[in-house]
Amino acid sequence: MFGVYARRARRAAVLAAASAVAATGLLATAPAAQAAPPTPVSASTARSYLSQLTVAPEGSSTGYSRDLFPHWITQSGACNTREVVLERDGSNVVQDSSCAAVSGSWYSPYDGATWYAASDVDIDHIVPLAEAWRSGANSWTTSKRQLFANDLTRPQLIAVTDDVNQAKGDQDPAEWLPSVTSYRCMYARMWVHTKYYWNLKVDSAEKSALQSILNGC
Repeated sequence: MFGVYARRARRAAVLAAASAVAATGLLATAPAAQAAPPTPVSASTARSYLSQLTVAPEGSSTGYSRDLFPHWITQSGACNTREVVLERDGSNVVQDSSCAAVSGSWYSPYDGATWYAASDVDIDHIVPLAEAWRSGANSWTTSKRQLFANDLTRPQLIAVTDDVNQAKGDQDPAEWLPSVTSYRCMYARMWVHTKYYWNLKVDSAEKSALQSILNGC
């Protein structure tokens, strides 16, 4: 029991420190050795893409289930998508024979925190699965939803602090943005790049929020 409390205290202390530094924008970018998701399109291209997206009221969540977006699938050998992203986005990551990350560090650009245990890190879908469902993925085949949920080619997957990912949930940029304000331009570029490639819709509030961020990039 003591171990649980100690872990919670450690996490709270790290998150509090990260939030304080994030407010200053000093942790806007990861350390030089840190890997990252595929680079999204530029802000100007994202603005062009955004203007081409269909604007429509957000659809219903009726029928949605994460099981309709199969993940994490095997990518190669014993490695699934989560483990591939952990290795890609981390520094000095060591994996065991089953591809599980047993050591390394992970910088979360959303909140500026660095973690040293893979259990403290979630793989965030930039465009959440439920958001995608309400934006058009409800009409896709399960095979297409699987490709979306495991997309390593577009900037759709990123390793971040687990609590932050859970706080984001299925919210769009009109409802949630990274606390590190200087990362928001990158986040908006990633969001638009993903929605454009997958031909997903945006609602009016979401589009306005994205326009505001991209205009300030």
